[in-house]
Amino acid sequence: MRPMNFQKILVPVGGIVLLGLAWRSYGWAGVALTGGAIVMFLLLHFNRAMQVLKRAADRPVGYVASAVMLNAKLKQGATLMHAIAMTRALGELRSPKDEQPELYRWTDTGGSYVDAVFNGGKLQSWTLTRPEAAPDDAPSSEEDKAG
Repeated sequence: MRPMNFQKILVPVGGIVLLGLAWRSYGWAGVALTGGAIVMFLLLHFNRAMQVLKRAADRPVGYVASAVMLNAKLKQGATLMHAIAMTRALGELRSPKDEQPELYRWTDTGGSYVDAVFNGGKLQSWTLTRPEAAPDDAPSSEEDKAG
């Protein structure tokens, strides 16, 4: 059983409490002002989410410019939307659809990738994997002496 997410309950209750305080202090004018502020807050968050998704729509799924930089920037508890905003790309879903926790992968052009585990939309853990260097990529000792 998943633990209860109190933020989903406290935010609407906080809005109702603010509306109640506005009514008590200023009547309908206070309710109108507070309601307008709440609607503006919701519109700002909606607009940001749309901008993040619009930028991510132009990139290949699961691609990131640098997996190493993504690994350095990730913080536990960050939201999936924040990760999408950082990478400017949707992550490649590696876990079964609609099951928790969710595993997403972002890969760069060098073959390095970051696997991120999200539980309830919050980042739980992540791992960076780098490809092993091929033996023919390393210079031989004769080439070092000749150069």
